[in-house]
Amino acid sequence: MVKKVLLVATVDYHFKAFHLPVMKWFKEQGWEVHIAACGNLTLPYTDLKFNIPIQRSPFRSQNWLAYKELKDIIREHDYDMIHSHTPMGGVIARLAALNARKRGTKAIYTAHGFHFCKGGPLSSWILYYPIEMALAAVTDCLITINKEDYDLAVQHPFNSSRIEQINGVGVDTEQFKPMDAVLREKKRKLLGYAQENFLMFYAAEFNENKNQELLIRALSSIKDKVPNAKLLLAGEGKLLESCKQLAKELKTDHLIEFLGFRKDIADLLPLCDAAVGSSYREGLPVNIMEAMACGLPVIATENRGHKELVVSGENGWLVKAGDAEDMAGRMLQLINYPVHQLHLLGEASKGKIEKQYSEKIVLQQSRALYAKYMKDTGGAAWAVQ
Repeated sequence: MVKKVLLVATVDYHFKAFHLPVMKWFKEQGWEVHIAACGNLTLPYTDLKFNIPIQRSPFRSQNWLAYKELKDIIREHDYDMIHSHTPMGGVIARLAALNARKRGTKAIYTAHGFHFCKGGPLSSWILYYPIEMALAAVTDCLITINKEDYDLAVQHPFNSSRIEQINGVGVDTEQFKPMDAVLREKKRKLLGYAQENFLMFYAAEFNENKNQELLIRALSSIKDKVPNAKLLLAGEGKLLESCKQLAKELKTDHLIEFLGFRKDIADLLPLCDAAVGSSYREGLPVNIMEAMACGLPVIATENRGHKELVVSGENGWLVKAGDAEDMAGRMLQLINYPVHQLHLLGEASKGKIEKQYSEKIVLQQSRALYAKYMKDTGGAAWAVQ
């Protein structure tokens, strides 16, 4: 009988963005791949796809409907393995799989950054920590993607059968990589950037956590000293318009470009001189890893995800979260750096990704982990290569 895996997340774009290599690998092992998430995307390497109304907020009534639909799907298809992602995807999937686990189904959950964390708000600990504690008992494997979350899960009484750490979702280093200097200069000119422009890049949804306001305020405080600087902000979100307004109020809008939603990040990053990150909370940020793979130094706020990737003085700097003055000082320092020193920082970024966070390395880690549960379900663990 063909083995089947169900992958669950809040929205289906999560799989398109982060998990296609794993889905492809399951197909190569002869498994059926089923997807359950909110959305109507057509995904490759997928045998069946279910659009269920999972919502990000735990307080939305649609989540109850999503739970009932998912429970019926699991009962009908008798999966060998269920791997859930994203907070609400993880909650609903593990609850819906309670009876299936009694029949031998393996339940795996990847925490892409616990909402409760060092320095996090008390409300997140009160709400999310008890939920994760309870669900750990019905989780065959809890996967974390950074050391802080792994240590938290091990040190606290998380009653999961197994706790593992892998290095995020991986970066495609064939797609995200530095560009030939001549081609880079040509493309910059085509986009209207002069050789003396110093381009800083940040791709993220405009929301409270990503905190683009910090970057705008930091740049405003040094704008007279860096007339050739350009801050490129890619993304959409509820705070986009307020950030545009703030840039105008601070008379910094001539140094900032709001790029909107972009599908050409891999083409834009190699044209830039540095990446910045201003978020309060991260698990292991793909946007920063992609920038590093392209050979960019990074200035990022101090949080558990950024601390995994950025070593101050080695491939950039960490700055105090929410501290515009600290961010501005590091921006000014980097903009004034000699070219050869920028290159050394960028090479350190690129080397770190290639050695630890490339798609190839993370896929190897995932294969090894899945193999343990394929064997438990009678699957072809011997085929893992």
